[in-house]
Amino acid sequence: MISESELKKVAKLARLQLSNEELAVYGKQFSSILEYFEQISKVETANVEPLVTPTDMEQNLRPDLSQAWEGAETAMANAPDRSGNLFKVPPVV
Repeated sequence: MISESELKKVAKLARLQLSNEELAVYGKQFSSILEYFEQISKVETANVEPLVTPTDMEQNLRPDLSQAWEGAETAMANAPDRSGNLFKVPPVV
């Protein structure tokens, strides 16, 4: 089981303020998660080839072709609101 000081350190790093009751509950949960990772680390993977995806799918990418630029007016034709050649959007706070 993870010690209380280690759990407090993890909580501080995660910017969490936990009560004593929460420390007790999360301590048990965190310990069970770490035990599960210990089980996973014991799986023999020496002769297993790494996978990029879990299936044998191939990527079907379209060719990267250049296209003629029709100009800003065409691009802005469907803009709901604009300021010159820029899209006008609500401010983000």
